[in-house]
Amino acid sequence: MTHTDEHKKVAELIKDFRFAMFVTQDPDNGKLVAHPLTVQEAEFDGDLWFLVSKVAGPIADLVPDAPVNVSFSGDSSWVSLSGTARLVEDRQKIRELWNPMVEAWFPDGPDDPAVGVLKFDAESAEYWDSPGGKIATAFSFVKSKITGERYDGGDNATVEL
Repeated sequence: MTHTDEHKKVAELIKDFRFAMFVTQDPDNGKLVAHPLTVQEAEFDGDLWFLVSKVAGPIADLVPDAPVNVSFSGDSSWVSLSGTARLVEDRQKIRELWNPMVEAWFPDGPDDPAVGVLKFDAESAEYWDSPGGKIATAFSFVKSKITGERYDGGDNATVEL
């Protein structure tokens, strides 16, 4: 797979996910903390955008240039992205990403001063893709037990972005 093909594969897998776990490190005690977030942009070009509360956990834990992780998991694939993130003050970007679902968290609309944009810049990705989902995975597992061959659960790669 070429570098471009690998990027396309990561983008293809991510577009199927709506929810992500955004992992930061608590600056006070160093423990890893996972925050569920909703992806606001379907096209992955190396960065992800999230609408967040400026006072919520993900923002409180952000340390400039500190590594963070965004992960996605589903029935037939998972993706783990490593990179950095920052709060972006951009009212236009908030309006661009705004949708009716966001109003459940921010009923005052896109001009609510508590709404912020979290921009994640990916540096690398690892994915595992098992086309066919649970049935194909179960078949591969049974096959490995019968034949004694190593389990082949699908495609796995690490990609530098």
